Amino acid sequence: MNRSIYSLLLMDDVVQAVDQLAYAQNTSRSNMINQILAEYLSVKTPEQRMHDIFEQIETLMVQQKTFQIQFQPSDAMLSVRTALAYKYKPTVRYSIELFRNDPKILGELRVSARTQNAGLLRMLDYFFQLWQKLENRYLSAVYPEGVPCQIQNGRYCRTFFWPEETCTNAQLGEGISSYIQNFDCALKAFFELDEQNWKVGIEQISLQYQKAIQKEKILL
Repeated sequence: MNRSIYSLLLMDDVVQAVDQLAYAQNTSRSNMINQILAEYLSVKTPEQRMHDIFEQIETLMVQQKTFQIQFQPSDAMLSVRTALAYKYKPTVRYSIELFRNDPKILGELRVSARTQNAGLLRMLDYFFQLWQKLENRYLSAVYPEGVPCQIQNGRYCRTFFWPEETCTNAQLGEGISSYIQNFDCALKAFFELDEQNWKVGIEQISLQYQKAIQKEKILL
C-alpha cells in the first residue's frame, strides 16, 4: 500500500490521546492515526495483516505447550522459544519477521540457539544443511533454483515468499506455525539420534519431513 503526506488540523487533546496510544503500542503518531482511520473505515492495513497472522501463530504455538512466546519491541516481529535436549538444554529461538509492503516476500524466519558451545554450533549447522537438502529435494517444483535460505555459525534464515494461491491471514499464520513445528520436531529428533543407528535415524527424519509436506495446505 502506497503512503502519501497529508496536512490535517487536529485538536491538541486528540493528538495527545493518539500519542499516548502510539507510545503504548510502540509505534509512531502517523502510523497510529492511519490504523485508527483504517479500522473505522474497515480498510485492511499491513499492520492489521501482520497482527492477524501473528495472532494465529501465537494461538497455534501455545497449544503445543513446548513453546514460549517472547515479547518483541516491533509489531513486525514475533519470537517463540523452546528448549533443546542437549546437555544443559540450550534455548532455541524462532524469530519471524513479516514485511509490510513487499509484493514478493512475505517475511523471514530466523533460527538461533543461545550458546557459544562450538560443538553444538557445528551440530546445528549440520542439521540446517540436512534440512536444506530435504527442502531442495521435496520443494524443487516450488523452488527450482533452491530454497531461499542462509546458514552461518549455528544460525538459519529462511525466506518466505507469498503463496501463489490467495490465502487468508489465518491460513498464512497456520502455514508459518506448521513450518516451525515441523522444523522443531525434526531438529529435536536429530539431537536424539543414536550414533549406532545414525543412517536409519536420518532416513526417518527425511520420511517424516516428506509426510509433513504432503499434509501442508500452503507451501511457503
